[in-house]
Amino acid sequence: MQRRAVAVYAALFLLVAGVAGVLTATAESPEIALENPDFEVSEGDPVEVDGETYTVAGISEEDSTVIGTLEQEETTELSETWTNGSTVSVDDREWTVEITGDDPSAFTLVEVLDRQAILESDDDADNQTVERDDGEYVAVTQGGETTLVPADEYFPAPEERSYTTGDSFEYDGETVTVDEVTSDQAVVVWEGTQTNTIEIEQDTTVTIGETEFIAHFPDASTMTLSTDIEGYEAQVAEIDQFEQYNSGLTRVLILSLFSVILLLSTTFIPSRY
Repeated sequence: MQRRAVAVYAALFLLVAGVAGVLTATAESPEIALENPDFEVSEGDPVEVDGETYTVAGISEEDSTVIGTLEQEETTELSETWTNGSTVSVDDREWTVEITGDDPSAFTLVEVLDRQAILESDDDADNQTVERDDGEYVAVTQGGETTLVPADEYFPAPEERSYTTGDSFEYDGETVTVDEVTSDQAVVVWEGTQTNTIEIEQDTTVTIGETEFIAHFPDASTMTLSTDIEGYEAQVAEIDQFEQYNSGLTRVLILSLFSVILLLSTTFIPSRY
């Protein structure tokens, strides 16, 4: 009689385990799917938000995470600061920035002579200058006779270029304008473009312009952007609920099987009567 009861309970628990197992195996997990997104784009596609145009520069998968990149070319005023005594490259030549006076409105570019190149190009001159007590000289040999020429006389006078506030000139492929000159520095400005970059990760909110979007990548080459953040959050809540439901069924399955094993093991305990 005792074994019959155990068999009945074991069968009942097996039935419960079977139902839980079937429900767990056949249940399909809901997935994020942004319905009617504001944008569904791939690499190279434009994204126009608040009157501004962005371009999908790339969509890539890194460490199992898909990341999209938006880029925007923006026209802006760029600037560069030259400190007094610094060296800058203009017209493929090196120049020293010289600023004089306590309240200057101009600065001077003084050419930096390549003395070594000048010496090496002169077959009559030694490739190095010589120092004497009274100064620096260049040894020049002509007709078998060597003459020491003062370095200031031998080397040409460096070219000088002066610019005042408001002057424009060519620099590094751009037309720059002297914006400000102080005793410590000169500032040149020009109109150029800079690239603004926005990196977007899977299932994150991102602000483009003044608009907030939820981003989702259905695959490694497509990005969807939607302003329906509440709809996305509802889907996330549905997935969380499903996972809790599925986790509960799994626990029921395990407990039922454990109970079957426990009941069957009792049948092997010898009776005292």
